[in-house]
Amino acid sequence: MANKAVIIVHSGDMDKVYSALILGNGALSMGMESSLFFTFWGLQRLKKGGLDKGPLSKMNMLGLGKWMIKRKMKQAKVASLEKMMQDYKELGGKILACDMTMDIMGVKKEDLREDLISDYCGVGTYMNEARDASVTLFI
Repeated sequence: MANKAVIIVHSGDMDKVYSALILGNGALSMGMESSLFFTFWGLQRLKKGGLDKGPLSKMNMLGLGKWMIKRKMKQAKVASLEKMMQDYKELGGKILACDMTMDIMGVKKEDLREDLISDYCGVGTYMNEARDASVTLFI
């Protein structure tokens, strides 16, 4: 097995996108390869201006929960999603955008942050990435 982590980012919830990026950056910092496959609601976070738009998965409370968590994260000096994404790309991480989801949800390439995306692909590319990965996760 390759020294690689492959993560499906299915959810667009803020805390779950954070989890995917924390794990992906952790893998890269340990010398592993890392690929994040954004699909369905996760793909929505790759839209221009969409990275920080997702709700909190639990206790969102019409946005109040998200506000409280973001405030606590700022106090704890947790990096923003934008910073974590930039770090991920700078460390060599791959961002894969599911082209089937794009078709289903009417998302066009020009809607997405092309500066982040390594490849527009489907399940075949994901399976090829995952087949020899030592870590595979679904978030």
